[in-house]
Amino acid sequence: MSKLAGRTALVTGGSSGIGLAIATALANDGARVAIVGRRQALVEEAAAGIGQGAFGIAADVTRLADLDRAMALAGERFGKLDILVCSAGSTGAGPLQTCTEAAFDELIALNVKSVFFTAQKALPLLNNPASVIIIGSVADTITLMGGGVYSASKAALLAFARSWANDLAPQGVRVNVLSPGITETPLLDRLQATDQSMAGFDALIANRTAMKRRGRAEEVAAAAAFLASDDSSYMTGGVIYADGGMATW
Repeated sequence: MSKLAGRTALVTGGSSGIGLAIATALANDGARVAIVGRRQALVEEAAAGIGQGAFGIAADVTRLADLDRAMALAGERFGKLDILVCSAGSTGAGPLQTCTEAAFDELIALNVKSVFFTAQKALPLLNNPASVIIIGSVADTITLMGGGVYSASKAALLAFARSWANDLAPQGVRVNVLSPGITETPLLDRLQATDQSMAGFDALIANRTAMKRRGRAEEVAAAAAFLASDDSSYMTGGVIYADGGMATW
């Protein structure tokens, strides 16, 4: 029997990249999956690609009314949730010298505020037991030039996980962070195409990772599937680095 047979999952940022790979892995392990993304057409296309009864919800996770609607739809379909994956996020904002208030607010709203309120809005749906997986980044422990706001946003997620692990343990809810390194995704491709500072990215990977290559979204998803399953039943308030050795190299 599949490890997640009979379980339900909601994945934000699930229409592309790491979120989509995680949603696919959970579905392949037997879970019924809902994915949340901003664009209706992309969400529907992603859900169809996952198959196995997956369905998409078009919602902006930075808007609390959208989160309320997304949770209501998930509740109507599933009743309860066994797995919540907070994967929606982005990079940007720029260095201290040039970061604008608008850029700062936008990144913090997506990477920090939306994770907090996604978890809060999902609480009434979470089963006992349940697993909450927050997608962080290797940037929570290391920094790159000009990436202070992004690193701070991801470091905040570690604090959330440690705090929530204690808060939610009486309800049977485990909370962990999965922090990928530099992973091959459409977002990375767009950054390399539009940002001149990304020109030396592959050299950076070669110099600062033990495995000297980009990760694959499927490799990150495999770690998420572990955190979603009973194989990680004694793990909460922790972090897994799927980073090719970048955090410690």
